[in-house]
Amino acid sequence: QVQLVESGGGLVQPGGSLRLSCVASGFTLADTTIGWFRQAPGKEREGVSCISRHDGGTYYSESVKGRFTISRDTVKNTVALQMHNLRPEDTAVYYCVKIRRLETYGSTLASSPRDVDYWGQGTQVTVSS
Repeated sequence: QVQLVESGGGLVQPGGSLRLSCVASGFTLADTTIGWFRQAPGKEREGVSCISRHDGGTYYSESVKGRFTISRDTVKNTVALQMHNLRPEDTAVYYCVKIRRLETYGSTLASSPRDVDYWGQGTQVTVSS
């Protein structure tokens, strides 16, 4: 049974940092494209970052490049998202996801929610002063 359990969300001031973690079970992380999506209030879910199962390559949305870093531990079956220089527009529920089909444009993540086959329960990130 596939499970994705996120932790690490919270309230942070603009310019601050947070680290999200996801514990995955029911599948082998090294054989899976895994990453993070988010959903801001009143908006659709969008891809944030992922690690490809093919070569471990990392991909990011344009809005988070240079500020967020994704990493994985294939022994512990965990994936993390380190977020720096957070902005109010980063406020959203962040979901750990197992991606069925990876779509990219260069180094930019282009997968949509329909490319995801499993979702975690989500963790709230609020960036506010």
